Parts: sequence; C-alpha cells; structure tokens
Amino acid sequence: MQIRIKRNGNQTGILISFDTKGDAFDSHSERNKFFSELHGRKQVVNKDGRRYEYYREGLMDEVPHLKVANSVFVIMQEHMKMMQQFFDGWEDKVMFKSFPVLLTRKEIEEMEQSNEKEVEVE
Repeated sequence: MQIRIKRNGNQTGILISFDTKGDAFDSHSERNKFFSELHGRKQVVNKDGRRYEYYREGLMDEVPHLKVANSVFVIMQEHMKMMQQFFDGWEDKVMFKSFPVLLTRKEIEEMEQSNEKEVEVE
C-alpha cells in the first residue's frame, strides 16, 4: 500500500544531501565502490584488440530522481526506505540528511521522464 500526501496538486518528495568522510574510507577503490553502487558506472574492457563497454547499474538507476547538485538530489517519499537502507550500509563513511519538499506536478513528471531516459540508454 502506498500513501501519497497531496496538497493542491503537489506531492511530498525528499531532498537528500550527503557528504563522504574521505579519511574514513580504507582506499580510493572503496570510495569509488560507494559512488558506483549509488550512481552506477561504465566499464570498458579491451580484449583481443576489441573494445567492450558495459554499464553497471547503481541504485539511482532504479529510483526516479531530480539531481540538484553533485551530492544533492530529490526522490519521491515512497523510495526513501530504499535510500535509507543504502546509506545505513555506509553510515561510518558517509553522512546524509533528508528534508521533505513539496514537488509540483511538473517536477514529478521531469523526475519520471529523467528516469525513463536512463533506462533507455542501458
């Protein structure tokens, strides 16, 4: 069951802001793992003179969102539990805060369309 709060055509979204604690990561590769798991990544393999490109999905490929800045984005309230679980797995290395925001119908449509474009690329 999904509960949606509507106010004059607006819905509640969640603005998420995060910051990595650089010294808390054991290595650069562990920090890269965090960002890959969140945003996904493109992998290029050169083998036998041929080039193969793969896209490894991240959590943000599954969650419709609006990017505000490099470490700030807005998601729908219904996806917050998934994001909370992800950040809880990195709690000793990443700090995050969340704030409720009202989204207009247009912003919600942009969010859904941006996620559809990402899916088409894969």
